[in-house]
Amino acid sequence: MLFYLTRSASSSFQQALVLDMAKILLENYCFPENLVGMQEAIQQAINSGEILQISDRKSLASVLTAGVQGALNDPRLTVSYEPSFVPVMPPVLPSLPTEQLIRLVRNSVKLDILENNVGYLRIDRIIGEETATKLGSLLRDNVWNTVAQMSSLIFDLRYSTAGELSGVPFIISYFSDPEPLIHIDTIYDRPSNTTKELWTMSSINSERYGKKKDLIILTSKRTIGAAEAVAYTLKHLKRAIIVGERSAGGSVKVQKFKIGDSGFYITVPVARSINPITGQSWEVSGVATSVNVNAKDAIGNAKSLLAVRKAIPKVVQSISSTITSFYAFTDRVPTLLHHLESIDFFSVISEEDLAAKLSQELQAVSEDPRIIIKHTQDHSSTVEEGSEPEKFLDDPDLIGVLVDTSFTVQILPGNTGYLRFDKFIDVPLTAKFGEYMAKKVWDPLKDTQNLIIDLRFNTGGSSASLALILSYLQDASQKKHFFTIYDRIQNTTTEYDTLSGITGPIDGSKCGIYALTSYYTAGVGEEFAYLMQSLHQGTVIGEITSGTVMHSKTFQVEGANITITVPFINFIDNNGECWLGGGVVPDAIVLAEEAMDHAHEIIDFHRGLKSLIETTGELLEIHYAIHEVATKVSQVLLTKWAEGSYRAVVDFESLASQLTADIQETSGDHRLHVFYCDVEPESLHEVPKIPTSEEVGYIIDALFKIEVMPGNVGYLRFDMMADLEVVKAIGPQLIKVVWSKIANTDILIIDMRYNTGGYSTAIPLLCSYFFDAEPVRHLYTVFDRSTKTMTEVMTLPQVMGQRYGSSKEVYILTSHMTGSAAEVFTRTMKDLNRATIIGEPTIGGSLSSGTYQVGDSILYASIPNQVVFSAVTGKLWSVSGVEPHVIARANDALTVAQKILAARLSKQDQEK
Repeated sequence: MLFYLTRSASSSFQQALVLDMAKILLENYCFPENLVGMQEAIQQAINSGEILQISDRKSLASVLTAGVQGALNDPRLTVSYEPSFVPVMPPVLPSLPTEQLIRLVRNSVKLDILENNVGYLRIDRIIGEETATKLGSLLRDNVWNTVAQMSSLIFDLRYSTAGELSGVPFIISYFSDPEPLIHIDTIYDRPSNTTKELWTMSSINSERYGKKKDLIILTSKRTIGAAEAVAYTLKHLKRAIIVGERSAGGSVKVQKFKIGDSGFYITVPVARSINPITGQSWEVSGVATSVNVNAKDAIGNAKSLLAVRKAIPKVVQSISSTITSFYAFTDRVPTLLHHLESIDFFSVISEEDLAAKLSQELQAVSEDPRIIIKHTQDHSSTVEEGSEPEKFLDDPDLIGVLVDTSFTVQILPGNTGYLRFDKFIDVPLTAKFGEYMAKKVWDPLKDTQNLIIDLRFNTGGSSASLALILSYLQDASQKKHFFTIYDRIQNTTTEYDTLSGITGPIDGSKCGIYALTSYYTAGVGEEFAYLMQSLHQGTVIGEITSGTVMHSKTFQVEGANITITVPFINFIDNNGECWLGGGVVPDAIVLAEEAMDHAHEIIDFHRGLKSLIETTGELLEIHYAIHEVATKVSQVLLTKWAEGSYRAVVDFESLASQLTADIQETSGDHRLHVFYCDVEPESLHEVPKIPTSEEVGYIIDALFKIEVMPGNVGYLRFDMMADLEVVKAIGPQLIKVVWSKIANTDILIIDMRYNTGGYSTAIPLLCSYFFDAEPVRHLYTVFDRSTKTMTEVMTLPQVMGQRYGSSKEVYILTSHMTGSAAEVFTRTMKDLNRATIIGEPTIGGSLSSGTYQVGDSILYASIPNQVVFSAVTGKLWSVSGVEPHVIARANDALTVAQKILAARLSKQDQEK
C-alpha cells in the first residue's frame, strides 16, 4: 500500500521525502522481511508532526537516519543531505591493462617463508574471478604453487580493505579438497530479487594447499568485505583459526540512492550473505576471532599457536605410548588409542586447551576419571607409593613400641569399643606380632557389642595391611574374599582373603562396626572405608574422604608442558567391581567433629533395627494379597539384614527407602512401599461423605467435562472415581446434566488421562452403561486378603437413565497418571473388547491398599490387600498397568483418537 499512497496538494516536503525514502527501501533493502509494518511506522511518524517541524536539511537527515536505523536495527542505513554530490564510478579491474593489473596484484600480495617452513601470505585485496583468470599463470607460479609447499601458513588479511566476492570461491577451494564440492555462501540481491550460490571449484589453476595442514588467518579492525567472507567461511568450515581483532563488519554491496528530486541520499545495503552453516553472516558484526589480540601482535601469536599445533601429533603419540605401557584397564587400551587418532583438535589454540581436550575425551571414552592430563610447569613425574614394610626384626620390645604408638584402644559407655589408628602399617605377620596385637588391641575389644574405628586422621599406608585389619574383624571360622589388586607395571594379580593364623579376632557378623571418616582420610584409609560398605561390614559416618587414592603414576609428555596421570593399579572389590576412587561418601554425612556423637545415635537406632525389619515382614504376611510372595519377601528381608545389607541404614528415612527398594525388587510389585511420618497418617479409605443437595452441583462441575464434537462424537472426562453411594446421591442430577447430553452420540471418547483413581465400588455401575441389561456380564473377580473372600463383579441389570449400549464404539484415553480404580475400569473395558485404549501405559496402581504402622515406630507400610483376576483368562492382572491398543503421548491422545475416527468415517463413506 505504501507504493500507492496518494500525496494531497497540501503534503509537505518532509512527507514526500519520507515516502520516497520508503519506496527506495521497499525496492532495494536486502532484508525485505524486516520491512513488514513499515507503513504504520511511517504514518505514525508523519502524524506525530515531529519531522514536519524540522526545516534544517542536515538536522532532518540526522533524524531520518536515527529513525530508519532504529526501526530496522541496521547501522548501515544512513540518510545524508548532499546537494553537490557527484557519483564516482571506480574503474573495473579486468578492464585495466595487463601491466597495470600485474603491478596492482604485486603491490597487494606479499609472500614470505618463515622459520620451520611456515609460509606467510599477505593479501590486501581479494581479486575477482575475471582478474584471477587473466593473471592465472602469474599467481600460480609466484604465489599459490609456492604456498602449497609450506608446512603451515599464516594468511594475513589485516590490511585487506577491498576486493570482490567472486574471488572468494577460488581462495576457499585452494584450502579444500577437489571433491566433494562445498557450498560456501549464498548471495541474495534485492533489486534483482535473485539468489546466487557460491561453491568450491573442482579444478583450479594451481596446486592446492589442501585441508589438512594448519592455516592461521590474521584479521584486524580494518579487514572488510571479501576478506571477511574468506575468514568467516574458513572459520566455520573448521579450516582456519582466526587470530587478531574482530573484523570491520562490512557489507556485500551497498548503494547510494538519491531520494526523489531532493538533495537527500540514502545509503542502503542491497545484497546480503547467508552462510549455509550458520545461517548468519559476517556483515555488520564482523568475524569473531579464535585468539583475540592486538592486530600488531597477531603474527607473534600465530607463530606460537603454530608451534602448539605442530606439537599435537607428538603429544598424542606420547600419550598413546604411556597408556599402552601403563594403563591398568588393558582391555580398554585399543579403544582409547583408536579414539586418540580420531579426535578433532581444530579448536586447540594453546597447550592448556590441548591438555583439557585430551583429558575430557579420554575420561569420556574410558569412563575412568583417574586418567588426567594437565598443563603444568612442574616436570617431575610422581607415583603413589605404598608404605615401606616396617623395618624391624622379631624383637618383642620393638613390636610393642610399634603397636603401642600405632593403635589407641578404649572401652566407651554402652559396651562400645573404640579403636583409632592413623596409618596402615605394613608388617610381617609373625607369631609374636600376632600375640602382641591380640593382647593390646583385640582382647580388650572382643566382648564389646559395637566397635567404633576412627579413621578421621588416617592418611593411608599399605593396601596389603588392609587384609590383616579386616581379618581381625571376621568370623574366624569362615574364609572371605576381601579385594583384588591388579598391578599393570608388575603384571601381577593379587587376591586378598581372610588371613589364617591370627589370634583374637572380633566376630564382625555379631559386632556392629562403625568407621569414622573426615576430609583428611586418605589413601588406604579410604579403601578401608570403601570396603566397609562394599563388604556390608560396617557403617561409615563423617565427611566425604579426600579422594586422593588413585593408584596412578604421572608422566611428563616430552617436549610439552603437559603431564598425563595414568592409573596402573586396579583395586577390585569383593563384588568384582573396580573402584575408581574419588572419595568415599559416608552412610551418614556429618561434620568430622560430630561423627563420634552421631555414631552413638546410630548405634542406638541399630539396636531396634532387626525388630522393625521383622515387623515389616510380618505385616506383609498378614495383609499382602499374594501370601506366597509376602512370605518370600519377609524371608529375604531377614536374610539381607543378616548379611549386613542394612548396616548402611542410619535413620528412619534411609530405612524406609531401603525397605521399599528390597520389597519392590523381591515382590516385583511397585505398589508396595514403606514411608516414615512423624504424625499418624490419615486413612486412605475413609468412609465417603454423602454430599448435600447444594454440594451436588459443585461436585458435578468439578469432576465432569463433556462435549459433543463434530460427527456426533461424545467426549466425557472425569478425574476421580467416586464411591457408589456418592454416585447414587448425585445420580439424578448427573444423568440430567452430564449423561443425557452424550448418551445419544454415535461414538464416545472417555478421557481418563487425569484420573488417578479413587473408589472402586462404582466401577460395576459405570461398566453397566456400556453393556446390555441381559445377560449380565462378568467384569472381573476380586480376592480380598483381609476378608479372605473371592468376589465376582458383574454388570448391573438395572441402571438409572438409558444405557449407551454394547454396539457403539468407545475410546478410552490414558496416561502415566491413570491409576487405581481408573485402571480397573480401563482394563475391564479392554479385557471384554468393549473399548479401544489410546495413550500411554497406565501407572499400575492397586485396587485397594491398607496403611499399617510398623510396630510403635514412625514407619508405615502401604500394602495392597486386594488382587484382581481377569473375567476372560482367569489369570491375575499384572501390576504393570494397562497397555494401550494405540501408543501415543498423553498430550496427543485425543488428537490421535480423532484422526482414527476421521479415517474410519472416510472409509465408511467410500464403501457406501
